[in-house]
Amino acid sequence: MARTNRINRAETRLDSPKGLRTAFRFESRDRFGRFTESIARGMGTPWFLLGLSVFVVIWMIYNTVAPEGIRFDSAAIGFTALTLILSLQASYAAPLILLAQNRQDDRDRVQIEQDRQRSERNLNDTEYLAREVVALRLAMRDMASKDFIRSELRSLLAELDERDGTKETAD
Repeated sequence: MARTNRINRAETRLDSPKGLRTAFRFESRDRFGRFTESIARGMGTPWFLLGLSVFVVIWMIYNTVAPEGIRFDSAAIGFTALTLILSLQASYAAPLILLAQNRQDDRDRVQIEQDRQRSERNLNDTEYLAREVVALRLAMRDMASKDFIRSELRSLLAELDERDGTKETAD
């Protein structure tokens, strides 16, 4: 039983919404989602842009300067193969970026819900402590202060002195 409990806890991920936490299918979706995020992260780096720019420049130089027999894309017709490759790359990049954004939105939604719950607990704790402080203040108001106790003791001493004085005069 303990082993099953550990497995269930290991399968439960806190960075995904509750509705998506299902059995085996979720794991493959999560793996694909992580893959799309890594691709989107890679495409959003300066190194990717630099590499793509170098690739395009080399492609254009090679297909412009190389002897006509070994060129595979013609500058005369506007580098058709290069345009096709870049269009294909863009057509895959956009959905991958959208998938990564959707996953980030899901994580943000979970984080917002956790923050809301934490704030609610903090508010409840603060209200509880405020009620306790008020109760302590009310209890302290009912307690006798040092000055009150001293005045009561002085009045008792005065009464005792009076009794002793009247007792001595009576004797």
